[in-house]
Amino acid sequence: MGKLKFVGSRLSPLKQTLGYLAPDPSRKEANRKTFSPWRRLYSTARWRQLRMKIFVRDNFTCQWPGCGKVQGNTSLLVADHRTPHRGDEVRFWDERNLWTLCKACHDGPKQKAERDGLI
Repeated sequence: MGKLKFVGSRLSPLKQTLGYLAPDPSRKEANRKTFSPWRRLYSTARWRQLRMKIFVRDNFTCQWPGCGKVQGNTSLLVADHRTPHRGDEVRFWDERNLWTLCKACHDGPKQKAERDGLI
């Protein structure tokens, strides 16, 4: 029997590409709840009442130093923990540990201060 000769491929090679799959936002939230079970506290009626109580106490005014923005739309306000509770329920419910921040201050300078270890 004779030797087989190499037969070249008639198909052109495909470019190598790295695929990208966009993150699933619902999966991210599920992971947060799995690894941070205290997050369920934010969906309780007790939290919603406490949140509104803090907004009223602070006159719907951002308490971040230098801001002072008054916001009547509570969806643009955050009842924020001055000192992160990290799952400690006593600290979570402590009214003295809560203050009103506008969303811009909460998502900007407050988060940066936490990441930098200043809070």
